[in-house]
Amino acid sequence: KEYFEGKSVTLKIAMPGTENGVDLYPADPRPLDYPRYADRLKDYGTSIRAGSTAMVTKIRVKSKHVEFQLDGGGYGTMGDETSSDIPVSTTPKTKREQNLEAELKRETDPVRKRQIKEELDDLRKDREREDARNRAEVADAEAQKESNIRQRRLEGGSRFNIRYRDRLPDEALTPAGIEAALAEYVAFGPAAPPSTFAEAAAAPVAAEPSRPTARGPRKGMLMPEADEALGPPLKSAERLEGKLKVVTRTYATPDGQVAAEFVEGVLIRYTVTSN
Repeated sequence: KEYFEGKSVTLKIAMPGTENGVDLYPADPRPLDYPRYADRLKDYGTSIRAGSTAMVTKIRVKSKHVEFQLDGGGYGTMGDETSSDIPVSTTPKTKREQNLEAELKRETDPVRKRQIKEELDDLRKDREREDARNRAEVADAEAQKESNIRQRRLEGGSRFNIRYRDRLPDEALTPAGIEAALAEYVAFGPAAPPSTFAEAAAAPVAAEPSRPTARGPRKGMLMPEADEALGPPLKSAERLEGKLKVVTRTYATPDGQVAAEFVEGVLIRYTVTSN
């Protein structure tokens, strides 16, 4: 954790937008199951493109695998909404309809019975029209919800699951062992970009040395890094999404106000409002 968390790496492959991430079996002749990998990209979209940089936001050791989480670890963890289904309620019978049904059972006059049936048909058709409107509204809401979930998947990062069939070997729990397991898929080392905006600002600029290095928000930043890059927040608020605490901090920058959302201290999304 101390070696990797907070550092940036460069991805050699596209990463799917899901907490399932990419499963690797370093001890197997074929470490990556490419058909399954392709299915996850198709189902969840690409959250981190090949050639892009990502921050290592968490290392977690399980009984038979190590989670190597990037830019938040992937959408779909506890508190993330993953289903776009919305229940559709049916329109209940009115008191008038219930009374007419009871009256119809008692009525013996053919003319009156026909009148009751006609009124009941009209009331039933009213309910069916209301149900149709409800279904249409729910379908629109589900489509919007699905679009929102897909967008959040693209912004939620991803992860590698470094798995072993029997048990974790000792070398799997060392930086060198993890880098060896990921070498075909991740570029480590000094070629990777700086892990914080403070380091980026301090790096030498090849051309136009008088121009300051760009400083701004980036998914995967830690909260102290955002404060260092953007300055003290104007305000901070908390809310719950399911069981997940989301912290929203608002910063004033020369380009406008930045509203940044953090989960577990990691920047997961942001918006910029121009001055």
